[in-house]
Amino acid sequence: MQKLIFTLLLSLCLSFMVSGWVTYINLGLVADFTTRWAHAFANAWPASFIAAYVLSAPVTAVTKRIMEKYHGQQPQ
Repeated sequence: MQKLIFTLLLSLCLSFMVSGWVTYINLGLVADFTTRWAHAFANAWPASFIAAYVLSAPVTAVTKRIMEKYHGQQPQ
């Protein structure tokens, strides 16, 4: 349950910030910026949640291997 909640919150924060940034880069501060940002966020969050949930285990494994190889220790 902790992994699910963590992934939900992390993907929410990241997709909120990235969708806002990309909307700003693509459109600038147009009159309907917040509406377009909200639409982009609504489309981005489910994708980022699934990606974060699926990729968390492989990324953790790669991180452990990097730590073992370059630092001779396992991360905590």
